[in-house]
Amino acid sequence: MQRAHAPESRETKPEREEFRPIEAIRIILSAILIAFLITHFLVSSTVVEGTSMLDTLHDGDRLFVLKQGIGVSDLSRGDIIVFHAPDENRDYIKRVVAFPGEYVQIENGMVYINGKRLEETYINADQTLTSGATDWLVPEGELFVLGDNRLEGASKDSRFFGTISEDAIVGRAAFRYFPFDRFGGI
Repeated sequence: MQRAHAPESRETKPEREEFRPIEAIRIILSAILIAFLITHFLVSSTVVEGTSMLDTLHDGDRLFVLKQGIGVSDLSRGDIIVFHAPDENRDYIKRVVAFPGEYVQIENGMVYINGKRLEETYINADQTLTSGATDWLVPEGELFVLGDNRLEGASKDSRFFGTISEDAIVGRAAFRYFPFDRFGGI
């Protein structure tokens, strides 16, 4: 009886690569550069402070904000944006209500755009209150924004400081990642 004989295999242990500090530094620097580019040009994170966007957003919600290519022409009515506040050295988060060339009126607690009532299922009050001006014409390159919480004194928005410049826009809020029970797109 003949036995099949397998050729001898010489298992060799893979050579252990030598640690190269220069390679490690390159990898770390590349990761830092990529993270920097992403957070400065594509996506950033923000934390909601206050109650001006109730019931859509709550104090402490953490959001991802899309920054790339966000200008007046890239937005839709109802989008939630982050922008540099015109009256403070901080950022605000509000909802886009009107675009350049549109006429905004607040009458009897209702918002009208070019004479047509704006249907808003996201606000937490039956009325949009105002104590000053009640009508605005949105200039070119600007937006009219409102918080979802329209009770008196609940939101510093375009009723208080007027329209905002396109240059003030940081980005569009796109995704809530905390708290986990409200995790998801906005």
